[in-house]
Amino acid sequence: MRSGRKTPTMTRLTHRARTVACVAALAATSLALAACGSDDAPEAPAELSGIFADAPVADDSLIADGSTMAEIREAGTLTVAAALDAPLLSQQNPTDPDEVEGFDITLAKLLATYILGEPTVEIVPPASETREALLQNGTVDVVFNTYTITEERAEQVSFAGPYFMSGLAVAVAADNEDIAGIEDLGGKTVIVGANTPAVEAVPEHQPTAEIVTFGTDPQAVQALGQGRGDAYVQDYILLATNAAANPDLKVVGQPFTEEPYGIGLPPEDQEFKDFVNDWLRAIQEGGQWEQAWADSIGTAVDSAAPTPPEIGSVPGS
Repeated sequence: MRSGRKTPTMTRLTHRARTVACVAALAATSLALAACGSDDAPEAPAELSGIFADAPVADDSLIADGSTMAEIREAGTLTVAAALDAPLLSQQNPTDPDEVEGFDITLAKLLATYILGEPTVEIVPPASETREALLQNGTVDVVFNTYTITEERAEQVSFAGPYFMSGLAVAVAADNEDIAGIEDLGGKTVIVGANTPAVEAVPEHQPTAEIVTFGTDPQAVQALGQGRGDAYVQDYILLATNAAANPDLKVVGQPFTEEPYGIGLPPEDQEFKDFVNDWLRAIQEGGQWEQAWADSIGTAVDSAAPTPPEIGSVPGS
């Protein structure tokens, strides 16, 4: 059960621009007045489509009275800490502020569907340093925000999952057919970011690789495009984002180090954690997890969908 939940200070669609919200409020008022003078029955909820059409919905028996799930159902929305500016993960459409797409936010909407029967979410954009506080004080129900599971964080909040395993991966020029992953980098010139984990990880995996460092990600991407290295090793999600914006680059293989992303949950709520983990298993078995990946990250990488990580498999989960 949630404790000390605060009413969010933002509107239900917290990512609306204020002007959009005002216009919507006026429109809603007009519709309400019109409804008062009409005998027409309210329209039925729109039928779910796409990935949500066959998404699992929890049986009522799984949502006990007084539980966090029951409170979310009563509120009618799942309040999610998620980014609005993370390509492939959770990115707001600049031409339609109400449209937010990506792997993380699709999973959040699938969880909302599991609890509510529809993908209704309220988005509260977090800063990295505020995620624990947002969960502890009840401002949000869950965090989907490339939230790496660590034992230190697990002392402050709970984690379901992991739901995705990121880590260091390999990018090459789009026309490169010789390199399929870290196993092919022996004797190659490998670009890495200065002061990133790749500086140590690449020699550990490929001692004969020649390392070339660059100070920023754009510099490294440019160097790869100029042929100043055979490959670029960096965080998998960052590389996928680069590939989505640059047709001359592709990500090959799977991450060769592990950075487990978890779903942040309020502390000391084992019932909710078990519920979310059961939902995660359901969408993995039902194919929604793979479809969410294919529709987002999968559009930017040159590899098959990864196998979802085993739930509870890392310290802190």
